[in-house]
Amino acid sequence: MIRVDDLIADLCELPARVIVGKKKRKEFQKVDLLVRMDCEGCERRVRKALEDMKGVSSVEVDPKQNKVTVSGQVEAPEVVKRLRRRAGKKAEPWPYVPYEVVPHPYAPGAYDKKAPPGYVRNVLDDPDKAPLVRASSMEERYTAAFSDDNPNSCAVM
Repeated sequence: MIRVDDLIADLCELPARVIVGKKKRKEFQKVDLLVRMDCEGCERRVRKALEDMKGVSSVEVDPKQNKVTVSGQVEAPEVVKRLRRRAGKKAEPWPYVPYEVVPHPYAPGAYDKKAPPGYVRNVLDDPDKAPLVRASSMEERYTAAFSDDNPNSCAVM
C-alpha cells in the first residue's frame, strides 16, 4: 500500500508544468503594421477582422498614414496572416521610425517620400540598406568641423 508521505514526495519531484498543465500565456505587446487602405470600407474591414481575433484588446486604424496598431496578447505573424485571410489585405511591419532616432535622416536610403511627416525608414536594423546613414566617428568629426553650429569652423578654412 502506498503511503501518503511517499505520494507527496513523488508529486514534489515532478516539474510544475506537468502538475498544472497550463500553457504559457503570450505577453502583452503592441504590433504596428503598414496596410494600404483606400477608403472607409477598407478601414472597416481591417478593423472588423482584427477586433474578432483572440487576444486582441484594442485596434487603432490610421488611414492617412496607412498604419494599424494592434494591442494585446498577439504575435505579428498571426496578425499579418489574419489580415491576409479575413480582409484580403497585404500587411508588413511598420517600416518607419521618428527621424530623431536616425543619426542622418536625410541620407539616401533613409529618407522616403512616402513616409508620414516626421518619420524616415528604419535603416538601423539592416546594415546593407543605407551605409551612408551610419557614419563612422572619423566621418562625424570631419562633418562637425565644417558645421555652421561649430564656432571654430572658420579656423580650418
